[in-house]
Amino acid sequence: MQTPRLEIRNLVRRFEGRRVVDDVSLTIQPGHVTCLLGPSGCGKSTTLRMIAGVDMQDEGEIHVDGTLICDTVFRIPPERRQIGLMFQDFALFPHLSVGDNVAFGLKGSKAEKRKRAGELLERVGLSHYIDEFPHQLSGGEQQRVALARALAPRPKIMLMDEPFSGLDNRLRDGIRDETLALLKEEGASVLLVTHEPEEAMRMADEIALMRDGRIVQRGAPYNIYNNPADKAAVAFFSDINVLRGEVQGALTQTPFGQFLAPGVPDGGQVDIVFRPQHVSIDFDRNGRGPNPTELAGTPARGVVERARFMGSESLVEFRMDFNDEVLKVTVPNVFIPKPGTPMWLTVRRNRCFVFPVKG
Repeated sequence: MQTPRLEIRNLVRRFEGRRVVDDVSLTIQPGHVTCLLGPSGCGKSTTLRMIAGVDMQDEGEIHVDGTLICDTVFRIPPERRQIGLMFQDFALFPHLSVGDNVAFGLKGSKAEKRKRAGELLERVGLSHYIDEFPHQLSGGEQQRVALARALAPRPKIMLMDEPFSGLDNRLRDGIRDETLALLKEEGASVLLVTHEPEEAMRMADEIALMRDGRIVQRGAPYNIYNNPADKAAVAFFSDINVLRGEVQGALTQTPFGQFLAPGVPDGGQVDIVFRPQHVSIDFDRNGRGPNPTELAGTPARGVVERARFMGSESLVEFRMDFNDEVLKVTVPNVFIPKPGTPMWLTVRRNRCFVFPVKG
């Protein structure tokens, strides 16, 4: 079995008695990109700082290539960990040229350091700026210089804390792709911290979903999205609709038909969760909708409350007859029915998630 490039075991960090990072364990294989994804304040950046060595854990161990680099007694200093760190503000030195920024911290002769800086600037398309200064560059160009500087010492592991959040949306996707390609070329293992699901899905080989200081689910982006651990995990990636029902005989009766709820005792409640893109719409035909099917279940009627065109899709909100609550539906392209229009909704049953209600 391959030794992980990075392994963290049972990390705990307390602030004023509260566990900000609570028993976090994670492994990253050589050359892989892992994304630590979660809302602000969930402990992502604190975890990153402990791995980098700029903060100290209260419990747990950190290993690189099977070798202990830090526990609560032993600690290799940050500069000797072969770990690169890239923040969202780039932190370039304004008084140094672009080339000197990239070469900062490298060992060797001036010529050797300039050569390494030139190689990396060439790969990010900025070799012609080697003698310019950071203030002469755009935000996207500064981000690429910061990446080149972080990669210059050939780190085994690259830690990236919201590195693209300061960039214009139009630039972000292209620079993400360029960054990922360069990281793969350099062979660095990457731990990327973000609160943006789209960024995690675009960049990561594996996502670790974090909440309240703990990792609640780990897996490939496809698996995390399609097999979420709980209702909050579904909601973190997209808008959701929720139906609550009571279980009898391992079944829950809803206006959209019956749903299986195995393992839930009679009288227990479940949330049936589904995304807006998994709802289909049909027209009202004199008070009747489409016939029930095994895949789509039973249709339920609602009335259009609001419709908006969002660019690549339309968002339609329906006030449902059966409970007077609003369900959201997304439809490809332009579809803007008038408010008050009655329509029938069906839900793709194989795209619904059933979660027991706790407490």
